[in-house]
Amino acid sequence: MQISANPLMQEMQSLRGEIAPSIGSSIRPNLTQQVNNTTGADFSQLLSQAVGSVNELQQTSSSLATRLDMGDTTVTLSDTVIAREKAGVAFEATVQVRNKLVDAYKEIMSMPV
Repeated sequence: MQISANPLMQEMQSLRGEIAPSIGSSIRPNLTQQVNNTTGADFSQLLSQAVGSVNELQQTSSSLATRLDMGDTTVTLSDTVIAREKAGVAFEATVQVRNKLVDAYKEIMSMPV
């Protein structure tokens, strides 16, 4: 009985290509949010944009949860959980930024003039 290694090798190479893409391709996951016009933008506008983004994530999460509860078959549990986690992480990051801003304000206000 002779076993041919060629089909097995081809399958392994195709799986390798799926797991680890070629070196020439540039994969850039969208892990950070791009804030538009940071060079001359007003800080309040940037802060408002960031809070609006968090609000949008929370509304999307709430909408998906409601649709799932109502029995919408186009919404999956995994999509709902992922949306809820995204909203939670974004909210926690916003709270941490707010805490840092409040601490910086307190420090500046306590400086002698």
